[in-house]
Amino acid sequence: MIDRTEELVVQLRAMEETLRDLAFDRLRDAAEGDADAVVDEKKLQQARRAVERALRALGGAPEDW
Repeated sequence: MIDRTEELVVQLRAMEETLRDLAFDRLRDAAEGDADAVVDEKKLQQARRAVERALRALGGAPEDW
């Protein structure tokens, strides 16, 4: 069980990083005037925070914390 949990933590860390990068890209697009990007960035940040909660629940955390 521990090995599978550790594997899941690794996958969630990768997801969190990807969501963070995508949100940053959409934030940049929003700064350049893309109105749809604002909504996208908020959704991505919400998803990223959900992944962070899952990581904490499993005893892991994003590596840059």
